[in-house]
Amino acid sequence: MMTPGGSGRLKPLPMAMYAGYSGTASSWVAKTSVSASGKRIQREMAELNVDPPPDCSAGPKGDNLYHWIATIIGPSGTPYEGGIFFLDIIFPSDYPFKPPKLVFKTRIYHCNVDAAGNLSVEILRDSWSPALTITKVLQAIRSIFFKPEPYSPALPVIARLYLTDTEKHDEVAREWTLRFAK
Repeated sequence: MMTPGGSGRLKPLPMAMYAGYSGTASSWVAKTSVSASGKRIQREMAELNVDPPPDCSAGPKGDNLYHWIATIIGPSGTPYEGGIFFLDIIFPSDYPFKPPKLVFKTRIYHCNVDAAGNLSVEILRDSWSPALTITKVLQAIRSIFFKPEPYSPALPVIARLYLTDTEKHDEVAREWTLRFAK
């Protein structure tokens, strides 16, 4: 690129002025372009809107494609029945090669959710695969309402109660749901 010089000749602009230009017209990168992970997240969002899992919804928080809010309604027949549970979903920049981070924002009495709301479930750790989608993740999270994973707990005390006295566990979980999720 050139700019008029004092003698009527064009002189080159400093390289710093080329912001993103590498020498050819086709190498300009738009500031609003979407990365591969962003395109994947957009595709999953469209699929989720067309066919959401039962009792689940999710979407971007504001205009940040990598930070979502999800809602899961406590399923019937569980101690979480009727509760409304909110989660934050943070997608890493290298999604889907790394799993999203999900954090319960609503307090919940569950052996797979620690006091800060962090989840301890296989699908977000050892079982993660780029073939998984946020829809499948939400289905897996919803499934722990029916069947907790007490052998890989975030809170071993709650897991122990679940394994030794399910009735008492469910009573406390119902109390927490009524107190924090309704």
